[in-house]
Amino acid sequence: MQTTFKSIGLIGKPRHPGANQTLAQLFYWLDKQGYEVLIEKNIARELGCTKAEAVEINEIGERCDLAIVVGGDGNMLGAARVLSRYDIAVLGVNRGNLGFLTDVDPDQFKPTLTKVLSGEFDTERRFLLRTEVHRHGEQKSHNVAVNEAVLHAGKVAHMIDFEVYIDGHFMYSQRADGMIVATPTGSTAYSLSAGGAILTPNLNANILVPMFPHTLSCRPIVVDGDSEITLKASCDTNATELAISCDSQVSLACLPGDEIRIRKADACLRLIHPKGYNYFEVLRSKLDWGSKLF
Repeated sequence: MQTTFKSIGLIGKPRHPGANQTLAQLFYWLDKQGYEVLIEKNIARELGCTKAEAVEINEIGERCDLAIVVGGDGNMLGAARVLSRYDIAVLGVNRGNLGFLTDVDPDQFKPTLTKVLSGEFDTERRFLLRTEVHRHGEQKSHNVAVNEAVLHAGKVAHMIDFEVYIDGHFMYSQRADGMIVATPTGSTAYSLSAGGAILTPNLNANILVPMFPHTLSCRPIVVDGDSEITLKASCDTNATELAISCDSQVSLACLPGDEIRIRKADACLRLIHPKGYNYFEVLRSKLDWGSKLF
């Protein structure tokens, strides 16, 4: 078989029988085809697979041409924040619920992967958000997000006061439970649940969605993807503890008076799909939209 990839890394959903079954099948099938296969070490331990080389996820990024993530979108998000630093293609096998990012059917992976590995695939580059917390002019922490960065209070259902700036220009002050800043990738996630619009993945844009704002005139707004978004938490806010959540998986602590800067990250995720992938077909399927009338 002619192939675009020589070394393949496997990443999975921990403690999930279905995902582990698919990972084991994938390993032995790929190994039989003659590929060098690396398995993320925690998953290799669960599988009890001594034949494969078990490595950290960073090493998969450094050494592999392709990473296959078996699980749900949450697993893809966690892997993507690491793998985006490397020049590696990433493919998702869906063992989760919705599966916006993991689109390969686990029961049909052999014919699908045969075509992908021979070069029949489409490539998308999804940008990430870099989020920084600044205090008294000094950067205190940072991380990246594939879906969204969310400013919120440390306590549930607690209003906070903050200002929003776009490229240094004051946009408005806000009293709300928080603010969601989402990429096009994340526009079908938390942002959608909060009433935000869906952005197609090819757009260079971000959407800002206030969480339960204390005014009926406040609506989501789409801004240029190259803009820097700054959220300034008021020193007079009632919340004593604030946080920035990245993809609901990583939390950065912040305090009233801190400045949160959000902009496009330098690296991007190289996501691949089987040939014929159609984003609108995915939306119809996952969101139960109506089919063609004629």
